[in-house]
Amino acid sequence: MKKLAFHTMILAFCCGLMTSAQAQDPKTAAAQAPAAQPPQETVCFESRKGASEVTKRDIKPGWPNVKCSPKTGAALWYGDPYDGTVPMGTMPGLEKIPAGHAVIKPRSEKLALMPMCGVSCHNGVGPAFNPPTLPKDRKPKPNPTMEAMVPDLANLQHGRGRIWCMDCHHTTQRNKLVDHFGDPVSFDQPQLLCGKCHGDKLRDWRDGIHGKRIGNFTSTGKKRWFTCTECHNPHNVQDGQRNKGFVQLQPEPPPQLPKGMANAAHEKLHPIPQH
Repeated sequence: MKKLAFHTMILAFCCGLMTSAQAQDPKTAAAQAPAAQPPQETVCFESRKGASEVTKRDIKPGWPNVKCSPKTGAALWYGDPYDGTVPMGTMPGLEKIPAGHAVIKPRSEKLALMPMCGVSCHNGVGPAFNPPTLPKDRKPKPNPTMEAMVPDLANLQHGRGRIWCMDCHHTTQRNKLVDHFGDPVSFDQPQLLCGKCHGDKLRDWRDGIHGKRIGNFTSTGKKRWFTCTECHNPHNVQDGQRNKGFVQLQPEPPPQLPKGMANAAHEKLHPIPQH
């Protein structure tokens, strides 16, 4: 019995030595270590959430394409304001801008579902669709798939009930918008559609008063222009009287005061007169 206990102790001691040796072996330790998780992508929005977003990446080591706000998730700074852009194309009133100096972020390449939609339900061909059969009450009858894609479709908040889908979308070319003459308009140039009704805003946008643009701020310098639908949700532009079509954004924190300054009370010494 004593011999059995002695042999058991020797066996346990040897197993302990083997385990210790394996633990010290770098190759064994590396094999047993948990696999490193890939870094999580940082995505920030440029104008409104869900419309124009950009994924942070390095253009070159230590130089990111965008800096995102840790507070709001908005784009704060661009390493390359023209990253992922294409020329805007022909735009009346911008003839003086050199070719290629007005660029936009394309949307048409993101319409991955449109080709499928165009051949399954809205193909615009066949006895029932040539010409397209449209509801006489000008109210869409969305199926569950469409309602999931565009939740605002059943209660379109645009035009206060005076317009419907086919006033903006082409009846047979479902990956296109449409102008007043029935001609197709690219999803990359929604301003040509919106200007049908909002001519004053189109003029202000074209002149740089309305909207957003980044890049070279000389008069004919290269700029990226933000198009209408990057800031406005076309299916719900009536999002509250106060916001005038904008979902209110969380503000950024205030700027830091210079060192040694306790507050900004001095700015109240010369208030802006209220008229």
